[in-house]
Amino acid sequence: MAANHRKPRLKNVALCRWILISVFGVTLLVLLLRTNTFIELTRGYSLESNETLRSTHNYTLISSNNNLNLPKQTEFSISLEKHNQLQPRNLDLYPTLAKNHIVIVLYVHNRPQYLRLVVDSLSRVEGISETLLIVSHDGYFKEMNKIVEDIKFCQVKQIFAPFSPHLFDNSFPGVSLNDCKEKDNPVEKKCEGTPDQYGNHRSPKIVSLKHHWWWMMNTVWDGLKETNEHTGHILFIEEDHFIYPNAYRNLQLLVDLKPEKCPLCYAANLAPSDVKSKGEGWDRLIAERMGNVGYSFNRTVWKKIHKKARGFCMFDDYNWDITMWATVYPSFGGPVYTLRAPRTSAVHFGKCGLHQGQGESTTCIDNGALNIIVEDADRVANVKKDWDVYVYENQAGYQAGFRGWGGWGDARDRQLCLEFAKMYGA
Repeated sequence: MAANHRKPRLKNVALCRWILISVFGVTLLVLLLRTNTFIELTRGYSLESNETLRSTHNYTLISSNNNLNLPKQTEFSISLEKHNQLQPRNLDLYPTLAKNHIVIVLYVHNRPQYLRLVVDSLSRVEGISETLLIVSHDGYFKEMNKIVEDIKFCQVKQIFAPFSPHLFDNSFPGVSLNDCKEKDNPVEKKCEGTPDQYGNHRSPKIVSLKHHWWWMMNTVWDGLKETNEHTGHILFIEEDHFIYPNAYRNLQLLVDLKPEKCPLCYAANLAPSDVKSKGEGWDRLIAERMGNVGYSFNRTVWKKIHKKARGFCMFDDYNWDITMWATVYPSFGGPVYTLRAPRTSAVHFGKCGLHQGQGESTTCIDNGALNIIVEDADRVANVKKDWDVYVYENQAGYQAGFRGWGGWGDARDRQLCLEFAKMYGA
């Protein structure tokens, strides 16, 4: 009798084992999927097809260059650097770019409530489908990445700063265990760090602003196959710049008119240098000091800027724009004018600074609500070729001789900045 019940019992035991193994496997998979590290390490390899990814298999890491002194990269930093070599998205929708297109670079940190508004404004820009949009991230933030992945109105390429302080938890350029803090005395505390001119030690989330901008400039102009031979203008905007529908067409006109109307102008801007101004409303073009909202310049100007790498990297101010105004532009030997329209085509709307990210005790609360009225005149190009140029001379603002606001005194930050200038042998 006992022999007759043996087979059913064995089957029941086997079934129970199979159920337990299945439950364990599903549970493990759920845990892995909930782990940020797993998501982040696989994210970089799931954005494109396998065929595209194979094209980066033989990519040589920048940090492997023996002539550079760059921080040791984490696995995630390496994966992001490789991801930067992938081709743009939406090539199936927009296989070609218009002749003499103006590349647009949008540089972002971690303000998704702003980025959504900017992306929406870009989607309404006349001519946006003709060009390439490059989005440069200061580190990796999943929500920011997802917003860009959903863009369908033009070719779009994402690049991630692989040496962002936000990617290094326990080592430079992030926070090292032995880093000096605030006004620590390095000798007394036996800590590492060089204070700025005001006695303050580095803050990684602050220095990331200048690091990202300088890394981005070097990479866009000299490190990407899509742009390293681009000689025309490139437009740079931030994640809190609302772009009007006529911005691209106006910029094309300004770039075309610049050699004739303002041969001494280095750039073309979408907005006045005074971020509170909407323009004069005159029937004439404006030449003034270069602003930091919707600015564009060509490779000739970039080469002049790149030659001033030491001045840029050694100036004790964590703001890239103040550094440019106070030390780089004055070194050119004359006024650095930009050409713009008398009516703005871009508006700075952000209340939260780039260093005030999400999920921190000091987070700036701003739901990104906009109160920007787009009038009929903002929907079509409104730059006239027969206008003359009014030149603003001796404008107020940061000038040569300004000492800087500090935050950029650590010798390691200055050296990393100089290494960025040598990454591509430019």
